[in-house]
Amino acid sequence: MYKHILFATELNETKSYIEDKVAQLQQLTNAKVSVIHVVEPIPEVYYGGVYGVVPNLDATDTTKLLEERAKEKLEPLAKRLNIPAQNLHVPIGHISSEILAFAENEQVDLIITGSHGVHGLQLLLGSTSNAILHGAKCDVLAVRFTE
Repeated sequence: MYKHILFATELNETKSYIEDKVAQLQQLTNAKVSVIHVVEPIPEVYYGGVYGVVPNLDATDTTKLLEERAKEKLEPLAKRLNIPAQNLHVPIGHISSEILAFAENEQVDLIITGSHGVHGLQLLLGSTSNAILHGAKCDVLAVRFTE
């Protein structure tokens, strides 16, 4: 059975239905659970320059801010799932690539994610869960949201 489960979360409040599945599988398997939320950096083009969407900040400052906020939001999730802080991970980069790299490097044998999430331009290019499903070297559970 599974020994290391990776819960890939978007930190969306409506995703608590996935938390239930993670908790149930952890109880069933007694596996180690790690949680990952990937921060995608905002492209440099949006700072000053032509678009100027984020004035008076640079990419590093904004990315650090996003990383800190993600860590803050992961703390209550960790408490709800009884996961130690060292099992919370907030890498910066491309979402599916970071999740797949973590899973391979940490010998994860099950990745749990939502079945449909929207991540900016990735909606046009293909879903994160689909990229994880096709790129993972372990089992993937894509939990479907039923409205």
